[in-house]
Amino acid sequence: MSDVSGQGIGVVLEDFLFSHGTNAQEGQLFEIGGVSTADGQAVRLTVNHLYVSGPDSQYGQNLGPVNLGRLNNPYQISLLDGDAPGVNVPGQAVVEFAAPSQVTDGTGYDCLSSSAGAGSGSCSSRPASGGYHGERPDIGLALQAEVGGSSSYLNVHARSAVVDGSYIRLWGDQTLNQLAGEIQMNFYTPELSISSCDETGTSCGDRVRLTDLAMELSLGNTHQPLLLSVHGADAPEHKAGNLNIQIASIQQPAAGDIASDGGRAGSNTAVWDFYDNYYSNPAFRSNIHVGNMQIGDRDMGGARLEGMLIQHLDITTRDLQP
Repeated sequence: MSDVSGQGIGVVLEDFLFSHGTNAQEGQLFEIGGVSTADGQAVRLTVNHLYVSGPDSQYGQNLGPVNLGRLNNPYQISLLDGDAPGVNVPGQAVVEFAAPSQVTDGTGYDCLSSSAGAGSGSCSSRPASGGYHGERPDIGLALQAEVGGSSSYLNVHARSAVVDGSYIRLWGDQTLNQLAGEIQMNFYTPELSISSCDETGTSCGDRVRLTDLAMELSLGNTHQPLLLSVHGADAPEHKAGNLNIQIASIQQPAAGDIASDGGRAGSNTAVWDFYDNYYSNPAFRSNIHVGNMQIGDRDMGGARLEGMLIQHLDITTRDLQP
C-alpha cells in the first residue's frame, strides 16, 4: 500500500471464470435486439455462449479459473494530468482505463508463447504453469443470427489471450466541444480461430486459424485525437443518434515552413520537428503479425503489416431501416 496515491483504482480478479449463454432447458436467455436488415426484417442475435476461462478450455468445453491482472501490475482506472510526460494533452484532465502495462523487454514474459518463462519478453501477464492459473484467459463467443427463420452461426475463440499495454484515454476537447480520446489496443494470442458451425458446435465448416497473432493498433495520438460524437437532429445528412468516430487529417505546413529539399536546414525548425515526430514516432503506428493462417487443413503462410499510420478516419453508423 506504500505506492497508493489516491489517483486511481487498481483491479485484480483472482480465480475468475465467466460463462453465460442461451439454454432454453435451463431458462437462460442471452439475446441482442434492435437489429434489422436493409429491407427492415428483424435480426435475432442470440449469444449461445460467451466465456472467459482459464487455459486449455478446448474452445469453451473445459472451463476453469484464471487470474486477471497482478497485484504489482493490475488493471487500472486513473485520472491523469494531461501535462504529464507521455500523456501530452495540455491543460486537460484525462480519464484512463488501462490493462496491465508492459515491462522492459527481457524482464517479463513472451507475449505469445503459452509456455514462456521469466525474462523472455515484455508482457507482465504470465502463462499458466503447473497448478498456477496465470493471467492469460481463453476467450470465446458463439453467436447465432436468425433472419426470417434462417440461422447462421459464428464462433470466435482466442487461446491464452494477452492485452498488456492496452489503454483507453478520454478527455473533453474544449475547442470542438467533443469527446476526444486515444486508444492503444494490443492483443496477443497463440491461436485465434473463427468458424461457422451448427447450434451444437459439433458440425462445422472449415475452421480459420490465425496462429501467433500479435496486433498493436494505435487509434488517435497527441496530434490527431480520436473524436467521438453522436449526430443531433440538426445533422443534415445523418439521422439523429448515429455514432461518428473520426480522426481528422493532420494539418498541412504553411508555405515556406518546409525547405524545398525537405531538410531541417532552411525550414522552420519547430514545424520541421513537429512533422518529424509525427512521421517517425513508433507509438503512433500500428502493427499486425500473423505467424500462419490455416483454413481447414491448408496452410496459407504468415502475414505482417508494420508501421501503419492512420492519417484520416471517418466512421458513421447508419440506420438501415427505411
